[in-house]
Amino acid sequence: MTSAGTSPTPTAVDVVLPCLDEVEAIATVLSAMPSGYRPIVVDNGSTDATALVAAEMGAEVVREPKRGFGAACWAGLGAATAPVVCFMDADASFDPRQLPRVADPVIAGSADLVLGARSADRGAWPAHARLANRFIAAELRRRTGVELSDLGPMRAARTDQLRALGLRDRRSGWPLEMVLAASRAGWRITEVVVDYRPRVGTSKVTGTIRGTVGAIGDMGRLLMPDQPAAHRGPADGSSPSE
Repeated sequence: MTSAGTSPTPTAVDVVLPCLDEVEAIATVLSAMPSGYRPIVVDNGSTDATALVAAEMGAEVVREPKRGFGAACWAGLGAATAPVVCFMDADASFDPRQLPRVADPVIAGSADLVLGARSADRGAWPAHARLANRFIAAELRRRTGVELSDLGPMRAARTDQLRALGLRDRRSGWPLEMVLAASRAGWRITEVVVDYRPRVGTSKVTGTIRGTVGAIGDMGRLLMPDQPAAHRGPADGSSPSE
């Protein structure tokens, strides 16, 4: 695990923010975006004013009607134009001001994929979600040798290289598939510590037991020796943000 360093001269970085009914949090998230970091808000079927608020605050808004965390992330990646792209939940559980922690090693060329390992405040991470994450991270270490303690959703990579991985999962397996594909491609993968706070609003995925079970199912299929093709269909309850 690397420590956070001093941010280099600001470089244009795109930040993909998958959203489903995050009107309570999106203004807080966007107002804390660092200079040089361009937010791409992917509206994944919101019924509230998430997209309207994001557009009024100057964010690029992409609409992805197919429900699913991976579907929203893939749509955001398609809209990215900067050399480096970050991903982050839009529920205010992460501090956007810490995005340089994950982006800086990629910008500097010392890493190809950087994940934010969560240092959680009390009440920020439900026990069932934390235990599931630990299991997946341990299985990932065992199978790939990649030393990660957390399959954190705040992460950064080079845009073109990430597109070239051809990720196929459109549900909750997307974060795991990214690491598996990057490992197979020989990428340098590391993690940095980021703060993790209680989210604003109601959780749609891993904050619920049902959502966590669904996410484990999606990720478990990716870890099978002869796993089937990654999900492209509806998410069945696995929608952003967590």
